[in-house]
Amino acid sequence: MTASQGRYANAFTGWDGSPAAAREMQKTLAAQVRLEDDFPPLRLIAGVDVGFEEGGAITRAAVVLLDALSLEPIAQTLARIPTLMPYIPGLLSFRELPAVLQALEALPHVPDLIFSDGHGIAHPRGLGIAAHLGVVTGLPTIGVAKKILTGHHEPLGEQRGDRVELLDRGGRVIGTVLRSKDKVRPLIISPGNRVSLDTAPRLVMQYVTRYRLPEPTRLADRLASRRDEKKLPKT
Repeated sequence: MTASQGRYANAFTGWDGSPAAAREMQKTLAAQVRLEDDFPPLRLIAGVDVGFEEGGAITRAAVVLLDALSLEPIAQTLARIPTLMPYIPGLLSFRELPAVLQALEALPHVPDLIFSDGHGIAHPRGLGIAAHLGVVTGLPTIGVAKKILTGHHEPLGEQRGDRVELLDRGGRVIGTVLRSKDKVRPLIISPGNRVSLDTAPRLVMQYVTRYRLPEPTRLADRLASRRDEKKLPKT
């Protein structure tokens, strides 16, 4: 398969395109995830999301770069490429990441931290798309997912900021179930790389404004889903 050009061109080197090889690569890359806080003072943050066009034939990746203090958008990029593999549970990053890397390459600045729609380590093999993205780029990443892929948790309160740990079968903490707004569906937060389990939900809440999603992934979601385009009047 072909991934991104430029600095991330080797992100999928060694993968033959098969699901079995992808799962083995996930195990190898998961061992490289770092779960300690190792990011600079945040000046630029980015949100990443992916949508599809033409019935899934085209992968559409969106990246939005924001000022970390004002949350004003600085730049946004889109990458549209032919979809390289079908949807296979647990292998989403192999379907979406090639387009994400192309969009990330096109940013005018490298972000200090990336919020990715999807999971970090809260994944059956510890490598959701946020973790995969973090390892292949070396950048700090956090996964912000809308539903659980794996794990279980205790009951969650209904108020903004309520949170409980997400646990795997062995009782290991793999993320946080977070109520970002009163009485809305919770978010599943897990670190991707260079961010700790404790810090990831705190950073997400830092960038939640009026909406359920933090601003970086909310804006990326709008761009990836073409939601604003769909609202335009037909001519």
